[in-house]
Amino acid sequence: MALLIDSFWRAAAYCLHPRVIALSLLPLLLMLLLAWVASHFFWGIAVQAVRFALESSDILAMVWGWFQAWGIEQAPAAIAPLIVVVLSTPVIMIFSVLVVAVIMTPALVTVVAKRRFPLLERKRGASMVASLAWSLGATMAAMAALVVSVPLWLIPPLVLVLPPLIWGWLTYRVMAFDALAEHASRQEREAIFKCHRMRLLTIGILCGYLGAAPGIVWASGVLFAAAFFVLIPLAVWIYTLVFAFSSLWFTHYALDALQQLRAEQTGGPAGGGAGAAPTLTPIAPANPAP
Repeated sequence: MALLIDSFWRAAAYCLHPRVIALSLLPLLLMLLLAWVASHFFWGIAVQAVRFALESSDILAMVWGWFQAWGIEQAPAAIAPLIVVVLSTPVIMIFSVLVVAVIMTPALVTVVAKRRFPLLERKRGASMVASLAWSLGATMAAMAALVVSVPLWLIPPLVLVLPPLIWGWLTYRVMAFDALAEHASRQEREAIFKCHRMRLLTIGILCGYLGAAPGIVWASGVLFAAAFFVLIPLAVWIYTLVFAFSSLWFTHYALDALQQLRAEQTGGPAGGGAGAAPTLTPIAPANPAP
């Protein structure tokens, strides 16, 4: 628990570092470009498709009748954009994880390693290709879980549990792997995953709930058209900054756990975050006195 809390506060402090803030802006530019392309070509089609599905549903016909009785006209037209936003937000979050994993995470690992763990040996247990393959595999599994679980989102309690849980699992699988890829060997990485699985998953789930918060800003940009071009980029940047914090949290935790693991294997002290000073063994005199 101490390692969990310590890595949390360190990650929060590192988010104020100018380099981390600058790195968080790089994926924002790419995501804004992709979001503009998607909205330009697919927004109208998606909204119309959802609206048609709502209006043609026999099950929801009674609901629309109730809205009209209350004086609310064209309820499907008002609800359709919100549904598109709700369904597209998890996709944007998952894509953001990949962007962070490919662009930001290696840079953030380097920052943490240089500042806290300069003496930690780099065993390079995973290449960039292996990291990318691992991220893609975990992302495909998360996408499949999201698709399968969409009908369960209609149950109010589950919509607050399932998306953050899936997102947390994906964050844990991707970011913990990338945090250890450069410094840990394959055996060390597997040992840490085994011993710290629940705590790493806890970090992922907490980051999943934290990553759901900017969705309020995203939805506000849809509801308030006048602020759309301000709120939507702000929401995307908040997403990216949350992902940067998640990456830093996993990095601080994983590298500290790796340092403790090696200390246990060698029988030496775990040492501080900046790397333990080497222990000096006294050398006996060549000709000891009788």
